[in-house]
Amino acid sequence: MEAPPVTMMPVTGGTINMMEYLLQGSVLDHSLESLIHRLRGLCDNMEPETFLDHEIVFLLKGQQASPFVLRARRSMDRTGAPWHLRYLGQPEMGDKNRHALVRNCVDIATSENLTDFLMEMGFRMDHEFVTKGHLFRKGIMKITVYKIFRILVPGNTDSTEALSLSYLVELSVVAPAGQDMVSDDMRNFAEQLKPLVHLEKIDPKRLM
Repeated sequence: MEAPPVTMMPVTGGTINMMEYLLQGSVLDHSLESLIHRLRGLCDNMEPETFLDHEIVFLLKGQQASPFVLRARRSMDRTGAPWHLRYLGQPEMGDKNRHALVRNCVDIATSENLTDFLMEMGFRMDHEFVTKGHLFRKGIMKITVYKIFRILVPGNTDSTEALSLSYLVELSVVAPAGQDMVSDDMRNFAEQLKPLVHLEKIDPKRLM
């Protein structure tokens, strides 16, 4: 059965339009321990969380050239943890006074049948991967340091291999639209991580 035509509309989180402010960088494997040590000293006084997640990217092709993209994520090391469905809007790069990439963001917990529901809605799986790493917090800022693993056998998360010899580092804040001052705090925090890692405002289109 063919899926009905899709009209792409802006997505907002209920009555509040939530935005994700993001800086990204990477460190080689041999620099990981030094970065973890630095983050322990700079971040809130609590043990960093570890995570092991399985993420699936779904596409729904509509009348526009670009497909609608949703991300389904679940924890592999926390029994009973719900699936999370995530929508990320197009990044805003134009404002040079804004020190972080900004994009619309919706993240909700869902039931166990999320992937089946998306398939019934006409989405198709584009790719999947596993992420493993550490999560730190500094106030409202979240810092994740993780490695990405490709899945060698579709659907089998026990069969993976690392994509690279480095870890992705992300500094992010989710806040209501218009709270651009958080990007100043993010820039100041990122300066304290140099020269171990250089966190930048990266345009995803440059990587395609």
